[in-house]
Amino acid sequence: MSRRALNDLPPDTFDDGRDADVEDPADAEVALASDLAAEIDFDLEPGAVLAGTEVIRRFWTTLPPSPGVYRMFDGRGDVLYVGKAKNLKARVGSYARGQAHSNRIARMISQTAAMEFVTTATETEALLLEANLIKQLKPRFNVLMRDDKSFPYILVTDDGPAPQIVKHRGARRRKGNYYGPFASVWAVNRTVNALQRAFLLRTCTDSYYENRTRPCLLFQIKRCSGPCTGEIASEDYAAMADSARAFLAGKSNAVKDRMRAEMQEASEALEFERAARFRDRIAALSAIQGVQGVNTQGVEEADVFALDEQAGQFCIEVFFFRNFQNWGNRAYFPKADRTMTADEVLGSFIGQFYDDKPAPRVVLTSHAVEDAELVGAALSSRVEYRVEIHRPMRGERKNLVDYAQRNAKEALARRLADTASQGKLLTALGQALGLAKPPKRVEVYDNSHIMGTNAVGGMIVAGPTGFMKQYYRTFNIKSEELTPGDDFGMMREVLQRRFKRLVKEAPRNAPEAAIAAAEGLPGEAPPPPPADEDGDAFPAWPDLVLIDGGKGQLEAARAAIAAIGIADVPLVGIAKGRDRDAGRETFFIPGKPPFKLPPRDPTLYFVQRLRDEAHRFAIGTHRAKRKREMTKNPLDEIAGIGPSRKRALLHHFGTVKAIERAAYEDLARTPGVNAATARAVYDFFHAGP
Repeated sequence: MSRRALNDLPPDTFDDGRDADVEDPADAEVALASDLAAEIDFDLEPGAVLAGTEVIRRFWTTLPPSPGVYRMFDGRGDVLYVGKAKNLKARVGSYARGQAHSNRIARMISQTAAMEFVTTATETEALLLEANLIKQLKPRFNVLMRDDKSFPYILVTDDGPAPQIVKHRGARRRKGNYYGPFASVWAVNRTVNALQRAFLLRTCTDSYYENRTRPCLLFQIKRCSGPCTGEIASEDYAAMADSARAFLAGKSNAVKDRMRAEMQEASEALEFERAARFRDRIAALSAIQGVQGVNTQGVEEADVFALDEQAGQFCIEVFFFRNFQNWGNRAYFPKADRTMTADEVLGSFIGQFYDDKPAPRVVLTSHAVEDAELVGAALSSRVEYRVEIHRPMRGERKNLVDYAQRNAKEALARRLADTASQGKLLTALGQALGLAKPPKRVEVYDNSHIMGTNAVGGMIVAGPTGFMKQYYRTFNIKSEELTPGDDFGMMREVLQRRFKRLVKEAPRNAPEAAIAAAEGLPGEAPPPPPADEDGDAFPAWPDLVLIDGGKGQLEAARAAIAAIGIADVPLVGIAKGRDRDAGRETFFIPGKPPFKLPPRDPTLYFVQRLRDEAHRFAIGTHRAKRKREMTKNPLDEIAGIGPSRKRALLHHFGTVKAIERAAYEDLARTPGVNAATARAVYDFFHAGP
């Protein structure tokens, strides 16, 4: 490249994303390691590390495999470490190994007495939240940045004739649209580069822009449209800037669809170079930053209270938002009578929470607080501004409440796992249902459909460690003999298919092995009974089957497995109470009179959780199937019609209805469709009764 060409480039073309005054993270890590080495006792007691490992392992067993942030606390409640993870369960599990740890990590584990977690939608959000918490809490075992820079944003200016796209950090004094925050300067630079290729917006300074007499090299390499010298009309450049704003605001599909349409138009006009440019611009958009949900854009200062109730216990998750940033959260477990409503518990808790601290201007709640105006007036009397207590129903505020409530639900689930282990609940369930021993594997079945359409059956599995999602199964109802909406028939089909397959794959005795052989699979001799009846191996056969339904569904399930020759699997039907109220369920067991469990019985709450999980799983499967059916194209059912020929037919005729009405000769004249394909399409739509 010539010196003249280099001089034509904007000054920040080769910016590597590093600010001059930002400390190198690697150097900071080395410095921290040196500081710690001076005080670490390298003769750590193995018992201390083992105790910390056991604490971490207890939390690890109930963690979800999702992105999030975790915090470690010592015995005094001080934060030891804040970390982020793409997979919380895997990351925290690495601490629970008990071996292959550095001295720093071993010391941190030995001091860990408790942990707290926050789940996020993406790893990027976890990174943003981790940075917020480290800056606020300054944990001892984290690498602490010595500067206090704010998060970087992308700015599309609106104070000049040609909008500029730049990296921005600090106060928002310049007129324009700000998008972010981003996790790092590197992420901003990658995004700006991608936006340059996609929308050809300028990145040069105003002084550089105003003194140009010819386009710079960025115009030559197709990373700028050259508005400085009039290479593009001002109206066209403004339209490209609007497209960039729309894309960054989350309207990515509309922008991509518009580009695809222009690419198709250029291709049909044989303007292949122009079509290739649109292709490259569409590809460049894949590197653009998505929507961030950890930090807010429209809520500067607020506290968010979200309540969840399970098994008669309450959890209130409180999130603190200041300066458009998430400054952390804490879960509280108030002691309250089980007869109190969620509104009463939350209202009483908020009054006590702000007894010794000022409230922010906005308090967002997941439930309608009783006497919200009175509580707000009392809180306002302690500060110099009006405090608003609000339960949002839509928009960004509602998203914040949903975010907090999801974390409240997960925190309470972890709490329930600690206070009442799954094993105790299974033991209580076995006793309540009259089983000879506590069940190790519980299977729950439910069906979902709309007037018989898109009918599916769902099976969820619970064991000593909770829900065993790797064993979940779905069943598409296939029988054509069933009357639409026949719940009994659907349950019968699901149980028959489930246990026929089970007999084939894991026969328990000689008769079942014979059935497996008769069904076409090699019948293997049944394995000898295990020496340890209480072994840790998760059984293939259920110790208890719960049916979401009353006496009719239970009888259909019993008849289905009896027809296979199975009579020793306990079956229980769970009928919903009057008006489908939780807590009034009736239990049906073959050969026994119906009965109910006492209200607020922990076993009853456990059964409700099992049933609700089965219902959620079946409903989700049904909705996914229904969505696929709604978007299904009849051309997909024709053998030999792939994406290219389907696209050719639709481009030629416009709609499937037009293809259906077309004559064979018209189909055969379609570009890209041969005579055999045209005959197959014609015969598919004109087949006789």
